[in-house]
Amino acid sequence: MLKSAYPYYLANQAVYANQDLAVSNKYTGQVVTRVALATEQAIDHALNAAVSAQYAMAQLPAYHRQQVLEHCVERFKQRADELAYSLCIEAGKPIKDARGEVTRLIDTFKVAAEETTRINGEVINLEISARAKGYRGMTKRVPVGVCSFISPFNFPLNLAAHKIAPAIAAGCPFVLKPASLTPIGALLIGEVLAETDLPQGAFSILPCSRDGAELFTTDERIKLLSFTGSPEVGWALKAKAGKKKVTLELGGNAACIVDADADIDFVAQRLVFGAFYQSGQSCISVQRILVHDSIYQLVKEKLVAATQQLVMGDPIQENTFIGPMISEKEAQRLATWIDDAKQQGATVLCGGQRNGAMLAATLLENVPKHCALVQEEVFGPVAILSSFSDFEQALAEVNASRYGLQTGIFTRDIFKAHQAWDRLEVGGVVIGDVPSWRVDNMPYGGVKDSGLGREGIKYAIEDMTESRLLVIRQTS
Repeated sequence: MLKSAYPYYLANQAVYANQDLAVSNKYTGQVVTRVALATEQAIDHALNAAVSAQYAMAQLPAYHRQQVLEHCVERFKQRADELAYSLCIEAGKPIKDARGEVTRLIDTFKVAAEETTRINGEVINLEISARAKGYRGMTKRVPVGVCSFISPFNFPLNLAAHKIAPAIAAGCPFVLKPASLTPIGALLIGEVLAETDLPQGAFSILPCSRDGAELFTTDERIKLLSFTGSPEVGWALKAKAGKKKVTLELGGNAACIVDADADIDFVAQRLVFGAFYQSGQSCISVQRILVHDSIYQLVKEKLVAATQQLVMGDPIQENTFIGPMISEKEAQRLATWIDDAKQQGATVLCGGQRNGAMLAATLLENVPKHCALVQEEVFGPVAILSSFSDFEQALAEVNASRYGLQTGIFTRDIFKAHQAWDRLEVGGVVIGDVPSWRVDNMPYGGVKDSGLGREGIKYAIEDMTESRLLVIRQTS
């Protein structure tokens, strides 16, 4: 069960300042708990505390930071059922998916604990000419300082973890703003962090209004801003961020190419999962499916049959695959896009029905390329089918998007696999599976409107640290 009220965390301490933020059960729509909402003054206090903690955090030995992260791993394991339940309620995530996210939370902190002792520099040979004789260089990685994190609603635990865990590993104090629709997951992480002996001010987790979050972006005490969310918001934040480092993990309209030699039964199984897992509310969910025309009809039939078998309903039920979208407003948006595509000649193969925040898993074909379902990020349980005859044509169609996050390619041709890797304008190419596939130590991020920088613990640590050079003159 959820508590009746949750605090925010200010300089490592739980603060029950108010109960101003109502959190609803996304399936029933009923308010189930309330959360303390941080004011601008509280955020300012948190930033001051983080600045004060910079030296102490930077001086923590690697083994000490590792022990903090290992403590979190053990406590998350012990509280796995509670964490999964909170996700199911506040995010409307089907319980099986919620358990999967808890597993990823644990993996993310475990990888961060391992990486803590691998933050190394290098020795540089500076004797490139006679004038540099006797000089030796070496580098080490040092924390950038205070980090500001803004995390989204769709993975309340793991996408917060992808900011928090590398910050601790790197020795950076941080302030985090979780999504107002789903703040509980990040606050539960804060509850576990508060059990550790991190320096006072090392972390603050502060749900707040959008207006109140201005300091998370513009304040000059912050040395790095990491944002996960929509492209429109992300690029606007970058424009206001000033001199600080900025990393952005934004949206996508991920494509999947199915070549003629693909295993059709396996492909259908993976496409249904990739398109409709978590009701499609993932930036790498399968949105555009390009199938070779020689197998198009068979793939379509299998996809439609498998999609129609998906169970939609209460996410707390074990057999539920399709739960609610995050809000009725979002479901209405997507239903409008479907209707618009139909009016312009698209065919709905299955699904399309909406009831409140519930939208049935939907497949369409013959969707005109200018429609929002093709051009924009769907971020819901909708995928569109089209055919191709030439592999290079399919690659060009994938690239005909302002997004570039990940692409899946089902092919057994190693030449085509490398061709896709060379040609596709995306952050990652997945051969033999859907673009929705991700593990938490890989470099993850996009190009074009899909973002800037990479997540994945090792790669996030690189952003949260800087290289500092030491030169030693060894001769007089």
